[in-house]
Amino acid sequence: MDKIRIRGGRPLHGRIQISGAKNAGLPLMAACLLSDQTLTLSNLPALADIATMATLLEQHGVTTEVEGENGSRTMRLNAGNITSTTAPYDLVRKMRASVLVLGPILARFGEARVSLPGGCAIGNRPVDLHVKGLTALGAEIVLEEGYIHAKAPKGLKGGRYVFPQVSVGATENLMMAACLAEGETTLVNAAREPEVNDLAHCLNAMGGKVSGIGTDTLTIQGVAALHGAEHRVVADRIEAGTYAIAAVMTDGELELTGVCPTLLEALLKLLTEAGAKIDTFEDGLRIRRANGMMAGVDVMTEPYPGFPTDLQAQIMALMTVSKGAAMVTETIFENRFMHVPELCRMGANINVHHSSAMIRGVEKLKGAPVMATDLRASVSMVLAGLAAEGETIINRVYHLDRGYERLEAKLAACGADIERLRGEG
Repeated sequence: MDKIRIRGGRPLHGRIQISGAKNAGLPLMAACLLSDQTLTLSNLPALADIATMATLLEQHGVTTEVEGENGSRTMRLNAGNITSTTAPYDLVRKMRASVLVLGPILARFGEARVSLPGGCAIGNRPVDLHVKGLTALGAEIVLEEGYIHAKAPKGLKGGRYVFPQVSVGATENLMMAACLAEGETTLVNAAREPEVNDLAHCLNAMGGKVSGIGTDTLTIQGVAALHGAEHRVVADRIEAGTYAIAAVMTDGELELTGVCPTLLEALLKLLTEAGAKIDTFEDGLRIRRANGMMAGVDVMTEPYPGFPTDLQAQIMALMTVSKGAAMVTETIFENRFMHVPELCRMGANINVHHSSAMIRGVEKLKGAPVMATDLRASVSMVLAGLAAEGETIINRVYHLDRGYERLEAKLAACGADIERLRGEG
């Protein structure tokens, strides 16, 4: 199994091109199932999760063609010859986003059988909102033998569904399904994340009729069929945020290109309060420390436009070497502090009480062998290693490959002493 070795203490300087967003790419790929024509997605990152979704779609009968590499990949997906409406356990267990095929297959073919999903261990992320929402659109759904078995033999019907809590995945699944439902669908308390908006724009390019994009109420007018389209995947705001934190954590300066700064407003506001100097452009930003050490600031994760849970581990890593104390409160996932023991192995001073962590900044972290537990926790280990004295070895880095394209190469080009140690098997 691969490991990453980092020799810390080097400020990062340079320019990083931000890749397309994994969290946008996965539902966009699933959207190909809504049409028998070709969907072309550009700016699609080369990641393990993208490959997993491609494999899942191919077993349904989708043909995929990929060209380009390193930030300029394009994938063409054609679902004109679907041979199976079942998403099997062996594939779905690898990635929770696999459940996104449920709505499109059900809407187009009247039946879908999708395994209950797996994914990383950051808490209970049930599919009940997906099921209840599709039921509101007329689906008949039973859970049996570990599978969601959904039927709508006469097609889905437009309806109204109020999400009891904000859910990105359920919003995406229902929005896709509603595009082929008969009549009008209204989704209330819908997720507003940029990745959800990106999917809505792609669905409209395919002939869908989604309105209210960017608000918490989406209205979808069903159509008889969707057609092919070309769509560019939105930039990965989580990757951009991670590298922004790396810049100030190592007392360096980075220019991040290919991302709209407005997608990062919550993070950039917080980093400015903590002592960062940020210059923004139309398609990027430049970031460094304004003057001396960063200061501790309190953070609470919230649905967009609040502070993203996917940057919680990274901001906590920064707080470990900031001046004073900081409180980080996680409101989205209940088990998302698994990086805390690993940061403490490197000398961090963190105390967890229920859903909050109190961090008291230390002058220096010390390199140590650590273990990645999930995608975002693993990159917080990278950030800690970049800022620490000595050598850090990060184990189980396959998590990183799920969500960060060419991470070592991008960091090394900006002066980091980082390398992948290839393992066996």
